[in-house]
Amino acid sequence: MSIRRILVADDEESIRWVLSKALSKQGYSVDLAKNGNEALSLFRNNRYDLAVLDIKMPGLTGLELLSRFHEERPEMLVVIMTAESSMKNAVEAMKHGAYDYLTKPFDLDALDGIILKAKKALKVHDEVSRLKDEVKERYQPERTIIGTSQPMQEIYKVLGKIAPSDVTVLVTGESGTGKELIARAVHYNSPRLSKPFLALNCAAIPRELLESELFGFEKGAFTGATERKIGKFEQANGGTLFLDEIGDMPLDLQAKLLRVLQEKEVTRTGGSATIPVDVRIVAATNQDLQEKVRSKEFREDLFYRLNVLPLQLPPLRNRREDIPLLVDFFIERARLDHAMTTHGCTDEAMLLLKNYDWPGNVRELENTILRACLLTPDQVLTPGDFPDLAREATTQESDSSLESIIARKLNASLSQMEVNELNNLYEMVLHQMERPLIRIILEKTRGNQVRAAEILGINRNTLRKKIQTLDIDIRRDA
Repeated sequence: MSIRRILVADDEESIRWVLSKALSKQGYSVDLAKNGNEALSLFRNNRYDLAVLDIKMPGLTGLELLSRFHEERPEMLVVIMTAESSMKNAVEAMKHGAYDYLTKPFDLDALDGIILKAKKALKVHDEVSRLKDEVKERYQPERTIIGTSQPMQEIYKVLGKIAPSDVTVLVTGESGTGKELIARAVHYNSPRLSKPFLALNCAAIPRELLESELFGFEKGAFTGATERKIGKFEQANGGTLFLDEIGDMPLDLQAKLLRVLQEKEVTRTGGSATIPVDVRIVAATNQDLQEKVRSKEFREDLFYRLNVLPLQLPPLRNRREDIPLLVDFFIERARLDHAMTTHGCTDEAMLLLKNYDWPGNVRELENTILRACLLTPDQVLTPGDFPDLAREATTQESDSSLESIIARKLNASLSQMEVNELNNLYEMVLHQMERPLIRIILEKTRGNQVRAAEILGINRNTLRKKIQTLDIDIRRDA
C-alpha cells in the first residue's frame, strides 16, 4: 500500500488551495472538503490513503472525523492540523489515533516530511502484513494438521470456532497426537499471530527450575541468580503460551499459575512488583485431569479455569483412513528436508502401515517413515523397509485364537466410528455377532434347528425366536 490519493479538509479556502497545489504538483490525487460533513461524505464514497484534517471545522470536527475514519478504515493514516500551538490539542489528536499533527502556520516542507515518513511506515506495514499472511498460511490447519477423516473434520470445526476467540484452550490426547501443532494453529489463526508463541514442557523441567521459567526472577533472588531473568509469561506478553504436560505441574506452582490467570499479572521470584501480562494459555496433557482432580493431584479450580474450551485429539488408530495422507506428507517432507529420492510406497507397504496400531501415534509414524526413507535402497518403500511392523503383523497373525481374531476385527471396525457418540454399543456388537453365528451353525446342520440349538447351547424355542427376530431365512441358509 502506498500513498496515491489524499483527502484535505479545512474550512479556510486558502489552506485548501495551497495544499491542493502543493500535493498535486507531487503527483498525488487530492480531494477537498470545506467542512467535516463534506469530508465524511467524500471518505465514504472514495478510497483514500491519507487524510489531512483541520481540528476545528463546521459540522464534524477533525477529532470526530478521525474517530469515524478509524472505525471504518483503521489502516488509513490521518494528519491533524491545528491553529493553536497547544500541547493539549496535539496530545488529544495522537490519543485519538492520529498518525501525526501540524501546527498552523506550517511550512510545506513539514508536511512533505510527514508524508515521506508515512510512506516508509506504510512500506513496513505492508511487509509485516505480508509476513503475517505468510505465517498464517503456513499454520493453516489443513497445511499442518493432516487428515480428512470424520474425527479430524470435527477437530477442524472446533478449531475454526476457538482460534479467533481469546479464551483458554485445553488440548487432550495421547502422546504423539499433535497437541503442539494444534496449539500453534490456534495461535497463528488468532488476532495474536504477530505476537510471540512460546512453548514450555512442564514435565521436562525440574520443579525448582519450572517456577523461574514461568515467572522469572530478580538478581540475587537465590544463590546463582547473578542477573535478572524474564519468565515465559513476560516473554509471551500479547501472545500465546503453550503449557505442555500441564498435568505434571507441582501443586504449589498450580496455585501460582491460577493466580496469574485470574489476576493477569506476575511477580518475579525475589521481587515485589507486580507486572501486568496479557497472555493466552493453551494447555495440553495426555493424562486424565479429572481423575487427577479426584486423587488430589491437580487443583479443581485450575482444571475448570483451563477447561473452558476442551479439544480432544483422536489417536491415529481411530483414524486409519488418514494414514495414506500422512505417509505421503512425511515422504515428501523427507524428500525436501533430506534430499531423499523416495516418492511413494507399495500397496503392500501401505497395508502394513494401515494395519499397525501406532501406540506412538503420528509422531511414531513420522519417525518410522523418515527412518525408512533414509535407509531404503529403493525409490519406493516396500514392506521390507518396515521390519519391525512386519514382525508385529506376523506375531498377530500367529495368534489365531478366536478371541484374538475377534479383538482385531472389532478394533479395526470401531476405529472407523466415533465411539464417544455411540449408545448401546454392547447390544449392537452382540446383535451383529449373533446373526452370522446362528446362520453358520444352521448351514452346518443343514437347517436342523434341534441340532443347531444343541450346538449353540440354547433352548430350541429360544433359537426359533432368534431366527424370527434376526430375520434369518432358513430355506436359503439350509
